[in-house]
Amino acid sequence: MKQVYDIIIVGGGMAGASLAIALSGHGLRIALVEAAPLKVDTVPNYDDRGIALAQGSQRIFSALHVWDDMTDNAEAILHIHVSEQGGFGFTHLDAAEEQVPALGYVITARDLGAALLNRLRGLDDIHLIAPGRVQWVNIEEDLAHIGLEEQTLSTRLLVAADGGNSFVRQQLCFDVKRREYGQSAITANVTPGRPHDSIAFERFTRNGPMALLPMTGERCALVWTVKDEMVGEILSLDESAFLARAQKQFGWRLGRFQHAGKRNSYPLSQSYVPGTVKHRAVVIGNAAHTLHPVAGQGFNLGIRDVAALAEVVLQGIRSGEDPGAIALLQRYQDWRRKDQRNVVQLTDTLVRSFSNDMLPLRLARNMGVLALEGLSPARHIIAKAAMGLQGHLPRLSRGLPL
Repeated sequence: MKQVYDIIIVGGGMAGASLAIALSGHGLRIALVEAAPLKVDTVPNYDDRGIALAQGSQRIFSALHVWDDMTDNAEAILHIHVSEQGGFGFTHLDAAEEQVPALGYVITARDLGAALLNRLRGLDDIHLIAPGRVQWVNIEEDLAHIGLEEQTLSTRLLVAADGGNSFVRQQLCFDVKRREYGQSAITANVTPGRPHDSIAFERFTRNGPMALLPMTGERCALVWTVKDEMVGEILSLDESAFLARAQKQFGWRLGRFQHAGKRNSYPLSQSYVPGTVKHRAVVIGNAAHTLHPVAGQGFNLGIRDVAALAEVVLQGIRSGEDPGAIALLQRYQDWRRKDQRNVVQLTDTLVRSFSNDMLPLRLARNMGVLALEGLSPARHIIAKAAMGLQGHLPRLSRGLPL
């Protein structure tokens, strides 16, 4: 059996599901293929990790009519505090200073995924194929083809949104630049001794950055970067010892940590696809770039990919263009290249500069951070970038429909 679509999206995670929703309602034949059943308990990245949504990402979800299903489970970030363990420098970003309702929001991947899947199931023009594992990929002049276990699907445009280990990207031989950090992230939800007051903390420690993000129910999402060789020991600690170790790294700004939820870990590396398009194919989200969690930009970068790609594709189709033509896809890549490159370079620079414990560099870092605290124009520029509101914004990032 052979079916032909305008667009096939491989990957039903947050990027793939968001793109399907964005493209819905415009007269297109769309298929979404996901290897796991489309349930929050089975799609791999729909778990209890805290996801930091930038203000621009919130606007995208609002324009896609999914934010109303997220808002009860999302905690606003009104203030960001940045410091270094054992250092004297600090700086902050503030929503009131930026004249926005919030710098961003924190929601679990599970709650975000539930809202996306709920919206997807109500869209009649999206053919959901899950579970459906891609066995092979082939690109021809007129169509791209993918083989599933029991059928072949063809499309004018194939979108790879199947994660950092993308099978589609591998099959199509996209060039990938990789960098290993020798670090892992330990994640858990913790209950602090004091109210978090909607403050997000970014704390640079000798082993790597530690983020504590405000969540609903007076919880905080902990993202703790440690050296790979420390992971087994930390995960084996009982709750009391784990909290004491985290407390020593973070400090006492939120009082004594009371409880910790389920702990998980994952290795940290950077992957970056310099050229994200080929004839009839494009890679987005984690398939295009996976980042160190410092500054919390990885997910937001992927959602901006979604907003830009949906806009370019729909504009092209309305003008009578083929959505898989390389000229159209090149416009998308040209639009997104600067933002992708800048965020990749920024996160890598932060990791490397704050991982060096030489005294002269530590003093320079602290002086720089302290100087930034006194320069409100510079902090404004940083805040705009962190909120995803800098540069040429897609319509969705401005809260506008496509």
